[in-house]
Amino acid sequence: MMTSTAKQLLDRVASWPDEDIEKLEEAAREIEAWRTGEYRATEDELRAIDEAIAELERGEAASEAEVKAAFAKFRGA
Repeated sequence: MMTSTAKQLLDRVASWPDEDIEKLEEAAREIEAWRTGEYRATEDELRAIDEAIAELERGEAASEAEVKAAFAKFRGA
C-alpha cells in the first residue's frame, strides 16, 4: 500500500530534471534488488560489461602493477 506522502512525491517527480529522475531510478533499482535478491543491470551497464569483455579478449587488460598503482592512487597512498 502506497502512503499519501509517497504518492505526492511521485506526482512531483514528473517535474524533476532528467538527471534527478535517473538518480531516483537507480535508487529504486537498488531497493528492488535488496528486496528480491536479484539485480537487473541497466542497458548502459550491460554495454560497459560487453566492452570490458571485448577489451579482455583483445588482450587489453591492465597489468598487475597498473592495478596496484590505481588502488594506491584511490587510497591516497
